[in-house]
Amino acid sequence: MARKKTSKKNPARKAKAKRNRQTGSEQSSLVCEARDGQVGAKLLKSAASGEQRHNVLPRIVKRIVDSCELLPEINHLDMTVLPESDVVVRIVEVTCEIFYPGYFGEKTYGLNNVAYHIGDRLHALYLMLAEQIFRSVRHKCESTGPECSHCRTLAEVNAQEVLQRIPDIRKLLALDVQAAIDGDPAARELAEVILSYPGMLAISVYRLAHEVWELGVPLLPRMMTEYAHTVSGIDIHPGARIGKSFFIDHGTGVVIGETAIIGDRVKLYQGVTLGALSFPRDACGDLIRGQKRHPTIEDDVTIYAQATILGGNTVVGKGSTIGGNVWLTEPVPPRTYVTLETPTLVVRTKRPRKKRGPK
Repeated sequence: MARKKTSKKNPARKAKAKRNRQTGSEQSSLVCEARDGQVGAKLLKSAASGEQRHNVLPRIVKRIVDSCELLPEINHLDMTVLPESDVVVRIVEVTCEIFYPGYFGEKTYGLNNVAYHIGDRLHALYLMLAEQIFRSVRHKCESTGPECSHCRTLAEVNAQEVLQRIPDIRKLLALDVQAAIDGDPAARELAEVILSYPGMLAISVYRLAHEVWELGVPLLPRMMTEYAHTVSGIDIHPGARIGKSFFIDHGTGVVIGETAIIGDRVKLYQGVTLGALSFPRDACGDLIRGQKRHPTIEDDVTIYAQATILGGNTVVGKGSTIGGNVWLTEPVPPRTYVTLETPTLVVRTKRPRKKRGPK
């Protein structure tokens, strides 16, 4: 005869549940076994009926609205429209379809019909860019009053200028992809670099955003590179100036500041920071903007993992190599190795743990 299975319960929990069942009708609160927290029985009953929700939510709404009046600095109400984050993501996606035809988006066309697909994607990109540039520019000059015609016209012109620069951007990207092939023995083919390397994504978005930045468009290029930062873990400010054949290996944690200048054939590893040494302030204590705060990296430089290079006057000379974990705040002559002294390793045998006897 089969025996019934019995579940093993924690004795303390079982006793606690039994007490709750025995006195549940008399208690003013109930205990959640998982959270060990008490909830009023009356509150549970009203929440289950929906009564509590209908009473609580309007009060919460009023408190939030009141906070909007108290904290206007984090509201954007009764003002011009701003660039849309979801459209910025779409701009990046469509641009990658144009930068790398056949790798992203529609993949079934060839040279005989590529003009149709490029034309379709370019038109979509133009419409999105023009609108988002308008939103960025109009937001910047909203203090001038009602909408002016030149904001819309300037956005149209800027969008056309960005599209005109795409062939030149593609030439730079071809060199960047080849730099990855030449600089990483793990890279077996171009498709692997284009489709899977986070550094390639970050560089591609930077190349587009930099052109928008150079046209003087506010906000939008930052949103582009910050989206790439979110996806790749690589933070490149669109204002940085980066030369040909740029390669970021692995990439996570790389930071390149606004006024950084990077020459040709530069290679960075993960965790490299090209940052500011300090933030100068004026007599009133406000940050002084527009000065060069980030380092200059000349041609053919390699910077290894976790190196930190700071300051607008810091120049790493041509052909130099900066070792991992180096902290650098002074200029380095050309063809120089900069490394830390080898730390002393302490190797010792673990002592066997003593066996504990029964209590």
